[in-house]
Formats: sequence, C-alpha cells, structure tokens
Amino acid sequence: IDQEREGEQIDRALLKNVLGIFVEIGMGEMEFYENDFEDAMLKDTAAYYSRKASNWIVEDSCPDYMLKAEECLKKEKDRVSHYLHSSSETKLLEKVQNELLVVYTNQLLEKEHSGCRALLRDDKVEDLSRMYRLFHRIPKGLEQVANVFKQHVTEGSESNKAESSSGSQEQVFVRKVIELLDKYMAYVTDSFANNSLFHKVLKEAFEVFCNKFFAGCSSAELLVSYCDNILKKGGSEKLSDDAIEETLDKVVKCLAFFSDKDLFAEFYRKKLSRRLLSDKSANDDHERLILTKLKQQYGGQFTSKMERMVTDLTLAKENQSHFQEYLSNNSAANPGIDLTVTVLTTGFWPSYKSSDLSLPVEMVKCVEVFKEFYQTKMKHRKLTWIYSLDTCNINGKFESKTIELIVGTYQAAALLLFNASDRLSYSDIKSQLNLADDDLIRLLQSLSCAKYKILTKEPSNRTVSSTDHFEFNSKFTDRMRRIRIPLPLVDERKKVVEDVDKDRLYAIDACIVRIMKSRKVLPHQQLVLECVKQLSCMFKPDFKAIKKRIEDLITRDYLERDKENPKLIKYLA
Repeated sequence: IDQEREGEQIDRALLKNVLGIFVEIGMGEMEFYENDFEDAMLKDTAAYYSRKASNWIVEDSCPDYMLKAEECLKKEKDRVSHYLHSSSETKLLEKVQNELLVVYTNQLLEKEHSGCRALLRDDKVEDLSRMYRLFHRIPKGLEQVANVFKQHVTEGSESNKAESSSGSQEQVFVRKVIELLDKYMAYVTDSFANNSLFHKVLKEAFEVFCNKFFAGCSSAELLVSYCDNILKKGGSEKLSDDAIEETLDKVVKCLAFFSDKDLFAEFYRKKLSRRLLSDKSANDDHERLILTKLKQQYGGQFTSKMERMVTDLTLAKENQSHFQEYLSNNSAANPGIDLTVTVLTTGFWPSYKSSDLSLPVEMVKCVEVFKEFYQTKMKHRKLTWIYSLDTCNINGKFESKTIELIVGTYQAAALLLFNASDRLSYSDIKSQLNLADDDLIRLLQSLSCAKYKILTKEPSNRTVSSTDHFEFNSKFTDRMRRIRIPLPLVDERKKVVEDVDKDRLYAIDACIVRIMKSRKVLPHQQLVLECVKQLSCMFKPDFKAIKKRIEDLITRDYLERDKENPKLIKYLA
C-alpha cells in the first residue's frame, strides 16, 4: 500500500485476494481483518500522511496544499473500492482528514498570502469551493472558515463605507450595500453550497454594517431615499423597467438586514405620499411592485397603509370626475375656478399639519361647492382641509408680461391680499391670513427673499421679521411664462422618528398583552425575552422599555404580580 502511495505499480488483484483471506477466516466476523490488518494499516496511514503534511504545509501555498489533500482523499477512496474492505472507508478517510486537515486547520486557513482571507480578497471561487468541500467533512471544520468569511465581510463592508462616505451622494452607500450583498451572496451560493452557517454569518456581518448611521442619517432613511430616486419622475437613477424591477427586488432583500424596519416603513410612507400627491411618481406599476414585494417579505400589516394610499389616489380620480359631472349639471354652483380635490382617508396617510387659514373669497367658494357635492355622496364623513399640501396656479400681472405662478395655497392666499392693498406689514398679513409665525415666515421668505422676488421687502435683507413691510413687485420679470415657487421644506425627520417611537410603545404594549392573554402566567424574564423575540422582526426593542411597559400595564390593571412570587406576572382577564 505504501509503495502504491509513492507512485509504484502493484498487483492490486493479489492484494485484494490476500486481504480477502482475513475476511474469510473470520467466518462472517471482521475480527481477524480488523485486528491483524486494519489497525496496523490505519496507524501506518496516519504516520505516512503526518510526514507528508508536515512538509507540504511549509512548502506549498494553501490552494496547492488543498489540491494535494483532495487528491489524496480521492486516491484513498479509490483504494477501498479496489482492494480494501468497504468497512474501512470511513475509518481510513477520517485518518487522512485528521492528519492533512484537522492538525493544520489554523495554519492552512491563516497562511499569509494564500490562506482563506487571501482567497476571499482575490475572488478565488474555485479554491474556496475546494476549501468548503474539504472542511465540511470535518466536525466543526466549517466554523473557522465561516468566522474568517464573517470577518472578511465586516472588513470589506467597513472599508466600502469609508469610501462611500467620501462621496457627496447618499445613494453611493445603498448602491454599495447592494453590490456587496450580491458579491458575498455569490460566495455563499457558488463556493459554500448555500450552507445555512454561511447565510447566518453573512446576515450577522451585514446587520452590523447596515445599522450604523451614515452622514447623520439612519440606514433606513438612506434606503428610502434610494427608492424615492428610482420611483420618482426626474430621479437621478435612470434605469430601464427590468433594471428597476431587479433593483427593487435587491432593496427588499437588503431591508432584511436593517433592524429599524418600522422606521423604514414610516419614512417610505412620507416619500410615497409626496410622490403621489405631487404627481411625481414615474410609474404606478413600479409603485405597486415594490409594495407587493414588501408584503410578501414582511406581511400585509407592513404595507396595508401604503397600499391604501395608492388606492385612495385611484378613488380620488373617480371622485374628481364625478365632481366635474356635478358642476356641469349645476352651472350655478360652478365657482369659476378649476378645482381638483384629492380626498384622503385619515389614518392611512402620514399626519399633516392643518391650520385655520383664512382663505381668500375666491377660494372659499371653491371649498363650499366641494363640501356640498361631497355631502350628497358621503353624509356622515367630515372633511378636514390640508392647505399645506395644495397647489395653486395664479396669474401675476407684471409690467413686462403676465406670468403664471405655481405656488402653494399659503403663498397664493398671501399674494391675493395684494390685489386690495399695495403695501402690507407683516402683522397685517398675519392677521388677515390667521397663520402661525413659523408658516408665515416660510411663505414670505419664499416670495421675497428667494430666487423669485414676487414681493419686495423693507428692509431689503435675507430674513423676515415681524417689523417688515411688503409690496407687490410689479417690475418682476422672468424669461419663462410659467414658474414654480417652492416653499422651503420643513425638516420632518424629527417628527417621523418621534412618531415611530410612540408607535413602538403601543407595539410593545400590544405584544405583552397578546403573549399574556395566551400564556396567562409567565416569569418576568421570560415575558421580556418573548417580547424581544416577537418584536425584533420590525425593530430592536430595548429591554428597559419593555420592563417599563410591563410596569405600566400593571398600574393600568392589565397585569399583576403574583403575591407569593413577585417574579411571576399574571394576566388579568
């Protein structure tokens, strides 16, 4: 056998017959074969491969060593099929694996220029596949490979994050996440045979990377901004329909690694509402597609509000056509202004700031006409007007020409005041519009301090104060016949985060009650752990917050502590 291992030709048939004698004289028992031949052969095999491995580990690179190891295992298996008894196969291969792989696992994986890290760095897919094939035979052999893979993913992700943070666009970050996920997932499927251990370590490494703040924003926000860029008209991501579908699929897969899925949902709802209400959505099919993918992945509750928002827009279009019919049949009711009203269902859309804006007479009639129409259809529903979302097209008659101004209702109401007065003070405008200072300053800044100065201001500076006076700028001109004057955006981030934090408290309460309703009695610690387990699919709950909510539910008589054992929590039916 040793001669054959060294490459010499031997008489395999003779060897098979000789070994057959050991089996025959056992009369059905393997005692003679095992004691008189196999034990010595296995001992000799271990010594033989120990000598070989001690030389190879010094001389060869990791890929070359693995090639030799794989070849040796193949030849030993071949040896069993030709002349050894089949019962020897497992024992023989274990000896070879032990000497070639188990003994030198650390040295092999950590070889400086050719070990596991180097193979991952240099994308040596074939060598990594061989490494997987060799080490998956060894008990716990894959754990060390998986740990190296996890470190590589973490380090690769961090270095890419450092690269992307030097760029100006937040989009770079999400593109990098998608690229890295594709790259490392290819390793898991192609080199590591889709093994669950490698899926697990990839998930753990990506969760660390994906849940860090980047450029002052949470990763959930960046993912939403990336989606918004793909789905809105004029976004910076110019992709074909197939590419959009593929990218949205990858975005949904990436979301699995983000712990704040509820924060993603709320930010997404904000962006979706903006796209829908300002008619900025590039394609309704794509909007529905991502919602379908999110629903499949995270359940109907995750997307129910968003789906209803899309449905509301469809119903609003039908409602508008009915309103037009109503006006054509009631010429006396026609307000003389083209009016489009989008009726939204409270609860499904993000909460918007409503105000008691004093509308100009022209607009008041529009509102009254629509109210009358809506009462004929929905008698028991109340309309709340959200003027901050409105758009108005008004004609500005300037000395040089008439320019159509596309403005918000707040801006339009302020401008229409100048039809009756040439000059108005800040306090005059405030009392006539009945607006809060924050809103009034924003709208006056947009009309007197920004790119288009429709109003002139005294004193002529860049800030609006309560002592300022305003006049209509009749000398204003622009090369365009239609211009859009945007209001400065309010930073809604803080409010979204606050809303999500409030919703989390309700979610924790509901989860505790749900668990206790079914279990009736639970130890305090077990209840906390059960809550964490159930809630972690949407966000990472804080242990302290859960404990606080348990105490709160006890004070509200939903739960009570056991009198004999205070560590036991009981549900009060």
